[in-house]
Amino acid sequence: MNRKWWLLALVFCLVLATVSPLASSSPDGLERVAEDEGFSSLARESPFSLAADYLFPGIENETLAIMLAGWLGTVVLFGAAYGLARLIISRKKQAEL
Repeated sequence: MNRKWWLLALVFCLVLATVSPLASSSPDGLERVAEDEGFSSLARESPFSLAADYLFPGIENETLAIMLAGWLGTVVLFGAAYGLARLIISRKKQAEL
């Protein structure tokens, strides 16, 4: 498993998470469709929220808070994907022995 490609992909995704909040004033497409189609009132509150409305708690600057939430999500998902890939590779190597 080539770590260089994993690192490049992570950096690329972090750059996207940094610039994506700047791309649109209403970045949540699903919420926008729900409002346009008139069923947003049917939404229920989440039973928990780590970063409600993509805002990172305690950060006053909304754009920065959204970027931090994106970075956190990116790092968590990349960690899970990398760990899963390593597990699969190590299992394949064990099966070959």
